[in-house]
Amino acid sequence: MNVEVFKFGGASVNSAEGVRNVARILDLYKGKSMMLVISAMGKTTNALERILQHYMDGDAVSMVEEYYKLRDFHLTIANALFPLIPDEGAERVSAGRTVDEHPLFPDLENLFDELRAILKQTPTAGYDECYDHIVSYGELFSTTILYHFLEGEGLPVTRFDARKLISTDSSFRDARVDWKKTQLAIQKQLFTLFQDHKGSIGLTQGFIGSDPDGRSTTLGREGSDFTAAILGYCMRVKEVTIWKDVPGILNADPKWFDNPVKLDLLSFLEAVELAYFGATVIHPKTIKPLENANITLLVKSFLHPEEEGTKVKSLQEWKIDIPIFIRKQNQVLISIMPRDFSFVVEQNLSQIFTILAQLHVKANVMQNSAISFSICTDNDQKKIKLLISELQKSFEIRFNEGLELYTIRHYNDGAIQRIISGKNVILEQKTRNTIHLIVQIT
Repeated sequence: MNVEVFKFGGASVNSAEGVRNVARILDLYKGKSMMLVISAMGKTTNALERILQHYMDGDAVSMVEEYYKLRDFHLTIANALFPLIPDEGAERVSAGRTVDEHPLFPDLENLFDELRAILKQTPTAGYDECYDHIVSYGELFSTTILYHFLEGEGLPVTRFDARKLISTDSSFRDARVDWKKTQLAIQKQLFTLFQDHKGSIGLTQGFIGSDPDGRSTTLGREGSDFTAAILGYCMRVKEVTIWKDVPGILNADPKWFDNPVKLDLLSFLEAVELAYFGATVIHPKTIKPLENANITLLVKSFLHPEEEGTKVKSLQEWKIDIPIFIRKQNQVLISIMPRDFSFVVEQNLSQIFTILAQLHVKANVMQNSAISFSICTDNDQKKIKLLISELQKSFEIRFNEGLELYTIRHYNDGAIQRIISGKNVILEQKTRNTIHLIVQIT
């Protein structure tokens, strides 16, 4: 299908100017059919996670404070996009708006009222289900604001609820896509729009879907990239474009690495490796559906949309002559040993991996010896506490916190020295193309 699938992340819509910039980018593709996937604005997901934690802890005061901060953040953007028309006699509501002004405001207020109604209730579900119910509102807020702005600019935009497009199972916080149901829903809704109205713009939320009972689910943190890949796959488009605040895929994160180099071309295989090892520019699940359908992935800068960016595609041969650096902060190294100091055997490993799977803990690095098995993973305090508690029922546990994990693809001696200089390396794991270095932060 001849449709441009664009994903805009939170950084691209974190202000009124960001929203206006999205409209300017769309103008570069005027006359083309486009499907837009939008993330929550700025740090909204983080704010909703704090609200959720206060909700689960029963801390009503902190929860309400965070709720109104988040509401004011979105209303500030809305007010900047649709400035108040002076009317001294008009009744006023929050953030200085008149009651009967632009339809964006009651639309947005309704969503915040829905969220407030949820927060007034006592939690009856587990943390993960509550997470998906509450945190999914971030994408609903952002698409509501963007939809009204684009419509006000005269663009032929149609809004779709991603929960009616993306069907999943009930694995909250990391839902698995029901591809058959999703394909049918997309064919029914999106194919009609783009076949009957060329040059139309569809708009939906990233990150979220719904389970067979209609409950909101999420596709994993930063899952909006995956949403774009799902839509691209189901519509069999030629390209999917992810708009970022960087010029493309770089050989290191510019936030901590001086003078990173942009990679103009990348193979799907390399992109999968980078995503798996923690490169944040692409969500790990994004690549496979695109590769399966031979859809090119473009990573471009929303700050400089005229520039080429990075192209990720199927390549029979691909060579690179520079190292690629990936950094993961806030890591914990857990060493697991049989209590009787017997050898670590397959039965032990089976038990360990079962526990990891049950608690949704991903091992970023694994290493074993005769009497111990070690994993390096993200130091999610809630998960790690449960993990250690479960493992201690059968094993002796030791762990180190305050660690960082550096992964270097296509390493050389200079690249390794650049990372380890002045650092205390507590674990090194090397293969033909990749080296992992776990370092203690002092």
